[in-house]
Amino acid sequence: MCQLRNLIFSLSLRCSEPPNRIRTDTYVGMAVSNLIAFFIILTTAATLNAAGQKDIGTAAQAAKALEPLAAHWASLLFSVGIIGTGLIAVPVLAGSAAYGIGEAFRWNASLERKPADAKKFYAAIATCTALGLFLNLTALDPMKALFWAAVLNGLAAVPLMFVILALATSRKVMGSFVLPGYLKVLGWTAACVMTLVCVGLVLTWRA
Repeated sequence: MCQLRNLIFSLSLRCSEPPNRIRTDTYVGMAVSNLIAFFIILTTAATLNAAGQKDIGTAAQAAKALEPLAAHWASLLFSVGIIGTGLIAVPVLAGSAAYGIGEAFRWNASLERKPADAKKFYAAIATCTALGLFLNLTALDPMKALFWAAVLNGLAAVPLMFVILALATSRKVMGSFVLPGYLKVLGWTAACVMTLVCVGLVLTWRA
């Protein structure tokens, strides 16, 4: 996904002015990522659900459910997918965490700086990556961890959306880059929908 986005973005560099490049990259990136997410859901329904695997507790169960589709290549296919996902996710997650820590402590937090000029920032990236690797050595259930991470991300998204929208719609903060009217409507609508979804999750939760 990232490679496809980078390819499209590099092509847009040659045919667009800077503001248009940013707009094109954002629109195309969101469209591609949501399209991939849709096909992940579709593929899961066509393999795991169709094979009767509705309660996946281990990676081995998920891989086994791919056998009707990939036969004896199922384990290899699943392993390649997991490794590929990790190679994409780990740098992003470690980097974003390091940026958050760096900005909180007012470090020189930027990947544009050389390691010698931003030692604390790069140390934070290395530490976050090491912590992620260490989790593999614990008894933590990766499937449950993924599930609860998704739940927490969904719940945390609501206050973050309200804060981001409050900032993005403030001319004092954004100046000439303040959100246009139609994006304000879409943004606040999405925030309200997410709020209702989270409330519905809490009210209908079954332990």
